[in-house]
Amino acid sequence: MLIGQASGGHPASWLHPGANAAGSTDIDYYRGLAQLAEHGCFDLFFIADTPAARTDNLHAWSRFPMFMNMLEPVTLLTGLAGATKRIGLGATVSTSFSEPYNVARMFASLDHISGGRAAWNVVTSANDYAARNFGHATLPPHALRYERAGEFVDVVNQLWDTWDDDAFIHDRKSGLFFDPKKQHAIHHQGKFFKVDGALNIARSPQGHPVIIQAGASDTGLELAARTAEIVFASASNPQDAKRGYDDLKGRMAKYGRDPDQLKILAGIPVVIGRSQQEADDKQQALQEMIHPDVGRFRLGTDLETDLSDLPLDEPIPESRLPKSANLHKAFFDGIMKIIHEENPTLRQLYLRYERGRKTIKGTPKHIADVMEEWFTMGAADGFMMQFATLPDGLSDFVTMVVPELQRRGLFRTEYTGATLRDHLGLARPSNRHVAEEAAQ
Repeated sequence: MLIGQASGGHPASWLHPGANAAGSTDIDYYRGLAQLAEHGCFDLFFIADTPAARTDNLHAWSRFPMFMNMLEPVTLLTGLAGATKRIGLGATVSTSFSEPYNVARMFASLDHISGGRAAWNVVTSANDYAARNFGHATLPPHALRYERAGEFVDVVNQLWDTWDDDAFIHDRKSGLFFDPKKQHAIHHQGKFFKVDGALNIARSPQGHPVIIQAGASDTGLELAARTAEIVFASASNPQDAKRGYDDLKGRMAKYGRDPDQLKILAGIPVVIGRSQQEADDKQQALQEMIHPDVGRFRLGTDLETDLSDLPLDEPIPESRLPKSANLHKAFFDGIMKIIHEENPTLRQLYLRYERGRKTIKGTPKHIADVMEEWFTMGAADGFMMQFATLPDGLSDFVTMVVPELQRRGLFRTEYTGATLRDHLGLARPSNRHVAEEAAQ
């Protein structure tokens, strides 16, 4: 499951009467969420992150506090490791504003602390708020960020293979704490990084923590095909998802990888009701909580125009609409399609607008039907669940949808392995140095 805002994925989730508006810095709240997800036998508890607060348009962000009050994610997951036993623990850390050694050490440490449950989401960051926190006016160009990310991941993987699995022998008789022959210092000098040394922590329980990516550009897909073990996908229907699934898995052979080495998880936002009407009512109630400032701002962001001065109960004038998008073409085109087909008022438009995947609303049976369709047609290996509100959205899923999936034989009834790799059916990577020596 994915957590961005602690109160849920909907922009007005913190206003919901069942939400913990102060939950984003409450470790006990997060422990409860992680334990509930583990009770439901989830593979992974995942924290999205960006290393920045928003510093403009605060009239809108103050009502839609996305990433405005966040615990540092690896620190948070370390705090959750002792409160859970089996569920995987994943987090976003940007390659644009970190160093490979730090990231390798943090996630190796988390893997040791959790007994083999760590996962790193590799991102290049996509906003200038983060860039300005690290001395840059804007982000580097997209292609350059991904070139850096590719080298970054390669260096991290080398560092994770600093030691053979049995290097630390703790032999009191001989007086050897580790076997010197089983250290493999790296000597890397590339376009972006120079690293000449060794990681000061034993090889972790998973060998390598699991690598996650979510980039949808051609450059991002190539990086995923070469290095990722989980990909978060965002297609809006199973047909498009299937095409994307086949495309990405089809890219792997040129990197010497088998398709089974990568698990593609479809992002599915859900709202669950005991009846279809109850689910629809829940979603509508949330939509109506969206403040006009937030509604205008979210639409304006994706239309790439300022709507703040426009009346709510009139259509957006044609003269205020750009002819094309420079940033998020899919979001822009989706909004323009509604405008051209229905000519809604600005208020009607923002109450209807959902950024990205459409929320699946319905009964537990309906939610399970949708998931089964995607899975059986080969559109996904699994799902990254997104809940409009927390903790009640997660609770509804665990108590109502999980049993339905289990009844159909589509989901485990208990964990059978100890590590995240076990849950996902991913092999533990051998140390490259040991493999090379064995091949000689």
